[in-house]
Amino acid sequence: MENYPTNKILHIMKKIILTFLAIAAITITACKENFLQRTPINKEVTSDFYKNPDDAFQALVSAYSVLDWNGYGNIVLSSEMTSDDAFGGGGTADNGVTQWDRFQHFTDHNSDAWSKFYAGIYRTNVFLDKIDGVDFGSDKDLKNQYIGEAKFLRAYFYFNLVKMFGHVPLITKPIEGNNYYIPQASPDSVYTRITKDLKDAVTKLTPSAVPYSSLSQDQYGRATKWAAESMLGRVYLYYTGYYNKSDLVGLVSKQDAIKAIDDVINNSGYGLVNNYADLFRASSVSDNNATFAGQNNKEGVFVIQYTDQGKGNWSQQNGNRWQVMIGIRNQSLSPYYKGWGFAPVNPDLWNTYQSGDTRKKASIISIKDEGLDNMGFKVGDQAQYTGYYAKKYTPLQQNNPTNNGGDFQIDNYDNYMAIRFSDVLLMGAELNLSTNLSKAQGYYNRVRDRAFQDQTHRKTLTNDAAGLKLIMRERRLEFALEGRRYWDLLRQGMNTTKKAIDNNPGGSEFKVEFPTETKGLFEIPQTQINLSDGTLEQNPGWPQ
Repeated sequence: MENYPTNKILHIMKKIILTFLAIAAITITACKENFLQRTPINKEVTSDFYKNPDDAFQALVSAYSVLDWNGYGNIVLSSEMTSDDAFGGGGTADNGVTQWDRFQHFTDHNSDAWSKFYAGIYRTNVFLDKIDGVDFGSDKDLKNQYIGEAKFLRAYFYFNLVKMFGHVPLITKPIEGNNYYIPQASPDSVYTRITKDLKDAVTKLTPSAVPYSSLSQDQYGRATKWAAESMLGRVYLYYTGYYNKSDLVGLVSKQDAIKAIDDVINNSGYGLVNNYADLFRASSVSDNNATFAGQNNKEGVFVIQYTDQGKGNWSQQNGNRWQVMIGIRNQSLSPYYKGWGFAPVNPDLWNTYQSGDTRKKASIISIKDEGLDNMGFKVGDQAQYTGYYAKKYTPLQQNNPTNNGGDFQIDNYDNYMAIRFSDVLLMGAELNLSTNLSKAQGYYNRVRDRAFQDQTHRKTLTNDAAGLKLIMRERRLEFALEGRRYWDLLRQGMNTTKKAIDNNPGGSEFKVEFPTETKGLFEIPQTQINLSDGTLEQNPGWPQ
C-alpha cells in the first residue's frame, strides 16, 4: 500500500474547531426523558461538566446526534447516485446532483459529509478524553458501556470517511491550542484505529448485551455488542476486498470475522421480519398485504433514530433530512408526499428482479405500474427522469411533516436501518462460502426464501467465484437504494465497478463513465483544499 506524505497537514481542521468554539460545540447538549427525545434544553461548559453518569450520558447523546445531521450529501444518498442503481436527478437547474452521478468536479461536493463525520469524531474524542473524570462509583459496567458506544460511533464515522476519501486526517484526541496541523494518514492507519475501536467496543459492550426481545424502548438506536460485531464483519469484507488483503490490518482474520457474525446470527435475538414490505413504512403503505413492522423492528441491528419534533426549526437536526431528497419531485400523489426527485432509479435495477420477488415493488416506485400517471403525474423539471423512484424511505402523505406542524424539508422522521439482520446473514454467507458451504447456503436461503415467500426459488451456492457472484447479486436486490451497492461494487475491483456503472444508452442525459483512476474515492471538498493553503492533497482523478 502506498505511503502518504506525513508532512501534509489539514489546515481546515482549524476552521472546523474554530466553528465548534463559535457555536459552543465543546458544550454538551442535554436531553430530556429518554434516548429518543433529543430536544435541547440547556448547555453546560466542559469545565463544569463530566461529573456524574448523567453528564456522561448527555455527552454521549451529543455524539449520537451527529448521525442525524445533513440531507444533501448524506452518504446513503450520494453513494446511491454514484452506483449503477440510480442517477443524479433533482431539478434540471440544480447544480451538484448530476455531478455525483457522472463523477464530475463540483466546487464544494461532499462538504456536508466531511464536516459531519469530523464533528462526530470530535465529540467522541472529547467524550473519551473526559470519561475517566466521571464518578461512576462502583458501576464500572456502565462506564464501559458508554466507552464502548463512543468507540463504536468513532469507528462508524471514520469508516464512512475513509471509504469516501481514502487518505484522511486521523485524530484521536481533542485538538488543543493551535495544533490544527494534522497530517493525512494512510488508509491502513485509519483502519487500524477503526478495528481497535470496534474490538474494544465488542469487549466493553458484552456485559450489557441482551437479545433484541429484552431491549426497552429507550435503548433503541444505541450501539450494542451485536452492532459492533456486525460492523467488524462489514469493515473486514470491505477492507479485504477493496485493498485485496487476506486480513484486516493484521488484527482480524477471516475466522475472527466469521466468529463475530455467527455470534450475531445465533445469539442476538435479531431476525428477519416475515414480509419484506413490512420493513419500510412507504413499502407497507403501498402494499395492501403488508403491515409496517415499526421503526425499530427486529431486523434493525443498528438503527439511526429520527424524529419530527423539530417542528420546522432549522437549528435542530433531528429529522431525516435526506428523505425529502428522494421523494417524487414537487408532487404529492397518494400515498406519496412531495420531494426533490434525487436518485431516480435506473430501469436496469427494476428489470433485474425476477418475477415473484416481493422486493421489487417494495423497493421501487414505478410511475406506470402504480397508476400514478393517471393521477396527474407530471415530469416537470425532473432531471434524468426514468419512470422510477426509490420507495423505501420516500415521504408519505400519511402523517406528513406539514400536517404534523413541521416543515416537509427537514421534519421527515423514518429511522434508517444502517445495519439490517439480512445484511448480517449475507455477510455470513460470504464469509463462510469457502470454508463451510452448508452454513453459507443456509444463511443465503433465509434471505431468498423471505424475498419470494417460498423455498422454490433457491439457488445453489458453490465455493468459488460463481457462488460469490450469486451472493453479490442477492445483496444488490436485498439492499437496493439503501446505500450499500456502491461499496459492494468497489470491493469487487475497479473492472467490475466500471462494467456495472458505465452507461451509454445513446443520450447524453444518462451517459455515465466510471473513472477508474479515482479508485472510487470521492472528491475532497474544494473549500477544504483552498483553506489548507495547498497542504491537503486532492484524490487522484479529480482536478488538482
